[in-house]
Amino acid sequence: MRLLNNPLSSLLPLLQCPPLPLRHRCRLSTLSANGGSASHRRLSTDGPAPRPVIGQDSVAVAGRSYPRDDFTNVTPRILAKVGRDLHNQSNHPLWLIKERIKAHFYSAYIGRGGNPLFSVHDNLSPVVSVEQNFDSLLIPPGHPSRKRGDNYYLNRKTMLRAHTSAHQRELVSSGLDAFLLAGDVYRRDEIDGSHYPVFHQMEGVRLFSNHELFSAVPQGEELSLFEAGGRRSPQKQEAHSLEAVKLLEFNLKLTLTRLVSHLFGEDVEVRWVDCYFPFTHPSFEMEVLFQGDWMEVLGCGVMEQELLASAGAGNKAGWAFGLGLERLAMVLYGIPDIRLFWSQDERFLKQFSVEDIQQRVVFQPLSKFPPLFNHISFWLPQTDEDEEDEEDGFSENDFYELVRSIAGDLVEKVSLVDQFTHPDTRRRSQCYSIVYRHTERTLTQQEVRLVHEEIERRAERELGVQGRY
Repeated sequence: MRLLNNPLSSLLPLLQCPPLPLRHRCRLSTLSANGGSASHRRLSTDGPAPRPVIGQDSVAVAGRSYPRDDFTNVTPRILAKVGRDLHNQSNHPLWLIKERIKAHFYSAYIGRGGNPLFSVHDNLSPVVSVEQNFDSLLIPPGHPSRKRGDNYYLNRKTMLRAHTSAHQRELVSSGLDAFLLAGDVYRRDEIDGSHYPVFHQMEGVRLFSNHELFSAVPQGEELSLFEAGGRRSPQKQEAHSLEAVKLLEFNLKLTLTRLVSHLFGEDVEVRWVDCYFPFTHPSFEMEVLFQGDWMEVLGCGVMEQELLASAGAGNKAGWAFGLGLERLAMVLYGIPDIRLFWSQDERFLKQFSVEDIQQRVVFQPLSKFPPLFNHISFWLPQTDEDEEDEEDGFSENDFYELVRSIAGDLVEKVSLVDQFTHPDTRRRSQCYSIVYRHTERTLTQQEVRLVHEEIERRAERELGVQGRY
């Protein structure tokens, strides 16, 4: 196929935009993204799901049993969240956000025959293979995002998905060119008002054939998605033509700008930040100006062509985006604490029982119960000076997870407030502040003390620390 002598000239009216600020590194977690048949299983909607069980030799979850090994680190509290599907519970704030996004895409993008262009998938099992969660997205071995301390593993080959992108390849392989995907994802993380070990993502993918991408461009029949002998640059992948990448980027940003305008209002101010993800290039984060501050709301980019080729769609090019439903709901509805999404308190849930999903909702805070503050200090396990891998030593995420497994949602925040290295022995000590606050009632110091003492005992027993209390 012959290219125009100056093919970009015909695209300039569409593509002109201000230069983008550059950020050197972005979190892998932003872009949301089972071996065998597990990924196609639907969680039961006809009755209670089978109760997850962690046995001596196996872990049972979502109706299947998985052998345990030295990588197993999932806990009963986390497994108890599997199957709750908050994003599918009518009149839950996460459901409202998901439905508003669906409704926008259904009305704004119509395919042939008048049907919605984007299909929606919101009930895929969160139990996936490690290959799905990482390898299928070109995340290399040894990448920090694979760490046992950051993920929930059933065993070395199976895990709870860390992002909904774990299903991208299988959906593209099934022949889908445009889809939205929503679900619960699981990550070991810090403890505060905006972080929780289970949260929800929604992502979108759209693929284009040569004709679909260039049909609206003058002399588009002379343009091509791909070029031979191309080189990777900050602007494009080696397989793509510059014209294709610029149109994909324009279409992606236009799509997402329309989405946030639908959610935040027509006057919303948007800016784009260059970013990095292993599975898209070029990659971007979108930030919106909300109540005087720039807030990151999603990650996106042009999908890596190698990923599409592995899914049998190497003759097409496309984009993907991913956003966090909790982040959007907390901002749009004014929800101050991420733990509230798991509340069964009718005073919380009834506020989101609306007749019209587009109805404006402003969360009215429940009674603010007083916090209780406790501290815990301990010496860290001694390790060889040359031992740098935190997987073999103490990890802050291990401590956070231990606190969660004991105290659950009684804990509002855990903060590292002090570190000390003994000048003679070189032993290291850390001190954490733990804030206890129930979202629905007042806690007593007596009941909190029982929980806190259990944290102290198990920290010594399971993490190898030595208490200083």
